[in-house]
Amino acid sequence: MNAEVKPPVEQAKQLVNDFKTLYQTLNANNIHDGLIEKVYRDDVQFKDSFHEIEGIQNFIKYCDSVYENVRYSTFDFHNEMISHDQAMLTWTMNYAHPQLNGGNNIAVKGSSHILFTDKVYMHQDYIDGGELLYEHIPVLRWVIKKLKARMV
Repeated sequence: MNAEVKPPVEQAKQLVNDFKTLYQTLNANNIHDGLIEKVYRDDVQFKDSFHEIEGIQNFIKYCDSVYENVRYSTFDFHNEMISHDQAMLTWTMNYAHPQLNGGNNIAVKGSSHILFTDKVYMHQDYIDGGELLYEHIPVLRWVIKKLKARMV
C-alpha cells in the first residue's frame, strides 16, 4: 500500500467518476489529449490478463496499440465500491474489431481494482481472456469450445 496522504471520500468519488468517464470516451482519436494523464499518475502500474505495464508513457503506448484498429469501445459500469484510497468497479465492455467475431460486437464482463492518492497509481483488470479475445479467433474458438466441454 502506498503510504502517501489518503484523499477524502468526496475526492475519491470524483476520481472514480473521472476514471469511468475516461473509459466511456477513450478512443484512437483522443489518447493524446491529456485524458489519461488526468486520471493516472506518472508511475502508474497497470495489469490485466495479458499485460503488466509500468509508467504512464508505456500505458499510453499500450492504449495506442489497443485502440488502433478497434471500431468502437464502450464501457457500461454497473457496481462500485469506493473507499478513500481504492475502488472496485464492475463493468461490461462492448467493442468491435475487424479481425474478431466477423467485425461484430463483442461484450465482455469484467472488473477493475484501482488504488489512488490524488490520481490512480495501480489499476488491475480482472477479465476472462478467452471471452475478450481468444474465443473470437476462428481456429482458437473451436479449440476453446472443446476444452470447455471437456471441463464440464
